[in-house]
This record gives sequence, C-alpha cells and structure tokens, in this order.
Amino acid sequence: MSGPRHPRPGDGWVVCACGRRHWGLHGAAGLLLVRRDTGGLATDVVLQHRALWSDQGGTWGLPGGAREPDETAVQAALREAQEEAGVDPRVVAVRGEHVLAHPDWSYTTVIAHAVAPFTPAVTDTESLEVLWVPLDEVTDRSLLPAFADAWPLLRSRLDE
Repeated sequence: MSGPRHPRPGDGWVVCACGRRHWGLHGAAGLLLVRRDTGGLATDVVLQHRALWSDQGGTWGLPGGAREPDETAVQAALREAQEEAGVDPRVVAVRGEHVLAHPDWSYTTVIAHAVAPFTPAVTDTESLEVLWVPLDEVTDRSLLPAFADAWPLLRSRLDE
C-alpha cells in the first residue's frame, strides 16, 4: 500500500452555487466496475470503503476522485481506480458515462465491465476495504449519500 499522496493539480474544493462544496477543481469521476455472469448479466460491482479521515469517511462508494486539468472523465476514473483499488485498466471495458451536473462542478460515473477476472485491493490510504459486492447487497452498506441517491439510476443502466 502506498503512503499519503502528494497534492495533484486537480485537488481542491469548489464552492458551488448549489450551496455545497465539492472535491475536484476540474470536476471528479469514479468507476462503476461491473462483473457479469456467463449470460452477460451484472452480478457484482467494485465498492470502496472510504477511509475515516476522508470527507464522509466510513461510507461506501466508487473508487474515484478529482480530475486533472486536461484529463477526461474516463482517464480520471481509470487512474483513480488503479490508485485506490488496484484496478488494472487493461481489464476494464468502458460502456458509458453518467454525469451529475451542478452549476460549478460535475461528477461523472464511468460505467464499465471487467473483461478478465481480478481481485480489487486496497492500494492506498484512501480505502479501508475494496471489494466485489453483489448487486443485491449494495444498499445493505452505509453508502456515500451522493452514491446512494444515484444508485437506483446507475443500477438500472448496468444491464443495458
């Protein structure tokens, strides 16, 4: 596991006209990585148990974080998933994106599926655990509130 990471050009809070503050000077992105059964139906997703020291720590969500100045959402999601959950981008096939747009900030969920077996792992200090979680057990966890709000729509897109 790597130690504390040094600030990156996209790190920082945005005070949004919506009345909240959001992490990521250029927006943020996360990877919703799906495992499928032999029939192609989604069975599990990779979730990250967020470190207690992080914003809304102790909750479960997607590996993700702040976008770099010239980074696409897909590039950011793949980089963050590799940094935080040991996800090798070579085992990921991107299927789509879902954008949550605020007046001064956005969060893009990159929807993808695993094209080869692998085990996600805690690879930095931002995670307590990283696991494949069965779809029917996602809502049994204490979810990051924004992820909990988005989950029903995201879940409906997994078998499109």
